[in-house]
Amino acid sequence: MTHLLVRHNVADFAKWKPVYDGHLAARQKAGLQEKNLLRSVDNPNEVVLLFEAEDLKRARAFTESSDLREAMQKAGVVGKPDILFLS
Repeated sequence: MTHLLVRHNVADFAKWKPVYDGHLAARQKAGLQEKNLLRSVDNPNEVVLLFEAEDLKRARAFTESSDLREAMQKAGVVGKPDILFLS
């Protein structure tokens, strides 16, 4: 099983979350199933997400897509996210 780990900072978690939730269909289409959504104890605007990925190729394509970049920008993601594929 392949996993996708994403860590990024957001300007405001309360504004980020509805945009993230609204992007569910795109994650499902990419074969991603959310396992954990965590926030840093020290910085509640630091978000860590863990997904199971059905297909590495589809998951990689999703992380490189303009659709995801646009959603992240709309949601207020700050800086470049850390994206790791794990097995």
